[in-house]
Amino acid sequence: MNIFVLTGAGVSVASGLGTFRDKDGLWSRFDPMKLATPEAFARDPDQVHAFYNMRRRNLMEAEPNAAHFALARLEAGLKEQGGKLFLCTQNIDDLHERAGLQQVTHMHGELLKARCVACGAIMPWCEDLSVATPCLSCGDTGNLRPHVVWFGEMPLFMDAIYDALLEADLFASVGTSGSVYPAAGFVAEARGHGIRTCEINLEPSDNARQFDERRYGPASEAVPAWVEDMLTSS
Repeated sequence: MNIFVLTGAGVSVASGLGTFRDKDGLWSRFDPMKLATPEAFARDPDQVHAFYNMRRRNLMEAEPNAAHFALARLEAGLKEQGGKLFLCTQNIDDLHERAGLQQVTHMHGELLKARCVACGAIMPWCEDLSVATPCLSCGDTGNLRPHVVWFGEMPLFMDAIYDALLEADLFASVGTSGSVYPAAGFVAEARGHGIRTCEINLEPSDNARQFDERRYGPASEAVPAWVEDMLTSS
């Protein structure tokens, strides 16, 4: 069996990383238009850097939870059975990788990387960034930004993502709001090609009715139970 799993912020809640669109989510406390757009970075890079420096430090202190480890078991188990897991995440954290997943596609970029807008170089980055930080590739200052997809920018790897989706026998959405496109449209794309769909979430998403199967509860509990079912039934 080939399974395409899309993960969102809900999968990392038990690791201490908050969601975005819930009533207590990140965007209820911070204005994304002032912190997560190319225009905001051009207008006030110091403020944007401070916000992402805070998030980077928070991520460095976080640890994978049971949901991350379960998805790593799913990847290994499917491989043993001759199948494949394609893990596409909207998250910019590295908790899937730290849990042992071998293949992770970050459609919204990665917080622990920096990108130079002058030379285009992408590099691992775990420290704070500022306008005074020189690019390790070209040496210029003032051009490094977090390697994340901001509002108004195109998500990454979309061709590979749609190719993998159409090769799947099952599409599962884990911990997503169902309100952010293009990811929110994956379920309709899957259904349009006759691919079975499953939602695993704390509560019904905005597009919950489009899923064939729905499981609700904390990701750290619901995902391991689902993975066990997948590995024993496939």
